[in-house]
Amino acid sequence: MKYDVKLLSGTIGAEIQGIDLNQPFTPTSKQTIRQLLLDHQVIFFRDQDISRAQQKALAEIFGPLQTHPAYATAPGFPEITILESTAEKPSKIDTWHSDMTFKKHPPVGTVLRSKIIPAKGGDTLFASMTAAYNALSDRMKTYLSGLEAVHDFSYGFRESLAEPGGRERLTQAVADNPPITHPVIHTHPENGQKVIFVNKLFTTHILGIDRKESDAILNFLFDHVKIEEFTCRFKWTPNAVAIWDNRATQHKPVNDYFPAHRCLERTVIDGDVPY
Repeated sequence: MKYDVKLLSGTIGAEIQGIDLNQPFTPTSKQTIRQLLLDHQVIFFRDQDISRAQQKALAEIFGPLQTHPAYATAPGFPEITILESTAEKPSKIDTWHSDMTFKKHPPVGTVLRSKIIPAKGGDTLFASMTAAYNALSDRMKTYLSGLEAVHDFSYGFRESLAEPGGRERLTQAVADNPPITHPVIHTHPENGQKVIFVNKLFTTHILGIDRKESDAILNFLFDHVKIEEFTCRFKWTPNAVAIWDNRATQHKPVNDYFPAHRCLERTVIDGDVPY
């Protein structure tokens, strides 16, 4: 395959030019896309007017797919969730996070395709959790090693639950997703790198230490992971596709486009138990 790679920062992110996602995937193209993701942690493709079936096939390169308990899905495609923000119902999530860490098996990765993009604003920021881990002092790495933290669906969706009718709408989602424990530092299963695996949206506290100490450590990590040197920024255009490694990154939508309309369609790939 012939393609060009445009790096978006010194640490994370690459825009891939020359790969047509409309074409049937071959063993070679699948391996190429998988390796590009491992190399850059988040990769972007522009001007890819692919169908929902093609988006699903792209995501399936990385494994079986998950559904999301809180979002509407595309007709005929329960694996594709609709992420839409309008003047009447603006997006609520504006916090750095990894997707769905409230699951026992958090996603391997996410495929996000843009459909409606505001004239200005609406970028997405990404951060490398391997770079963030590597920048910690040896003493902090030793302290964090072996610690576990709680991730909670209800905590991450507390604003939605507080809306009129929200708790009734999400009753089953809450029942299906009780708080779960993951290591604070986990090992990437494909490259063996250490990764910070707590995030501000879903992580509530660290087990086995005083709550004040837990809050202090988590707040330090939440600030640390978004240092500019670990990040890149992507400006969306219509029919752009982003694929990120959810095991090694966090991301944050920039909600600076209100009241404009923004709509993206997301597919997430089932993962393993972090270790």
